[in-house]
Amino acid sequence: MAHAETFSLPETMSEEITALVKAGMYSSRSDMAKDAIRYLLHSKPSLKTTAAIQLYKDGSVSIGRAAEISEMSTPDFKEELAARGIRRISPSSAERRKKGLALLKKR
Repeated sequence: MAHAETFSLPETMSEEITALVKAGMYSSRSDMAKDAIRYLLHSKPSLKTTAAIQLYKDGSVSIGRAAEISEMSTPDFKEELAARGIRRISPSSAERRKKGLALLKKR
């Protein structure tokens, strides 16, 4: 699981979130944020595809998993990569990239 990130919100928005939690609409601010992000990704499917492509390019996920994230079939995801001019990554090069990143992080 990815590490938690903090971010700031305008005061009014923060107050509205707190009010929704107090009103019992959400059990926590975190649950409200997760729901908002799920809604955003559902309403803008291109964001899911962009995230899936980036995860794939980073070597974090396989092409099959990236297709799942983007809610596409693997052949459709491959077509999307080609349409965006992105070369497919061979498993060996993805693994080498991961190992290289791990070595860099240790420094």
